[in-house]
Amino acid sequence: MNNEIKACVFDVYGTLFDVHSVKKKADELYDGRGEEISRIWRQKQLEYSFLRQIMGNYETFLTVTRNALSYTLRSLHLENSPEKEELLINEYKKLECYPETEEVLRSLSDKKLAVFSNGSHDMLDPLIEQSGLAPLFDAIISVDHAKQFKPSPASYTLVLKELGVERENVLFMSSNGWDISGARNFGFQTAWINRGGMPTEELGVKPHSIYEDLKGILEWR
Repeated sequence: MNNEIKACVFDVYGTLFDVHSVKKKADELYDGRGEEISRIWRQKQLEYSFLRQIMGNYETFLTVTRNALSYTLRSLHLENSPEKEELLINEYKKLECYPETEEVLRSLSDKKLAVFSNGSHDMLDPLIEQSGLAPLFDAIISVDHAKQFKPSPASYTLVLKELGVERENVLFMSSNGWDISGARNFGFQTAWINRGGMPTEELGVKPHSIYEDLKGILEWR
């Protein structure tokens, strides 16, 4: 890996774990409506984190996720019982890893490894623990410590404080174009894991590298 890189930092949702694996449980609970539930839920989850950031009205990502699910079910005119809501929320604590995740992490063991997520620890810790990946990470970093959602510059400073590195020594990976824009703007080296084959964001900054999955970052070694 590039000698400048001292830490490899990964976003969680959509990068290491498939957020849309929740659609299986949603299909069971809502008679085949899982695809649209998952799509709208994720869209509103992101929107609500951005809007709360702009409004200066921070809540944990667990609350944001609950609010987004409530909106989703109401928008689709589906029953929103506490029991079904809890079953779906719990799916976020056992999302499926992408197939290459563990292999890639083990290949980077000579560097500091961390996750950095908008997720709060009540979501992140059980997810990473159940996946078996927890021993591979030096740190699990949540924006909850700063109460600033990504892509706020103040959120990315948590990585520097936690890992004791300079921003140019961080390689940051995310599947979210907006997160990569925020990280590049902050001064991280960036690798966009563009799983969906999307165009780059028009935010004045571009990723240093673009890959279709995590295996692409191994060329940085």
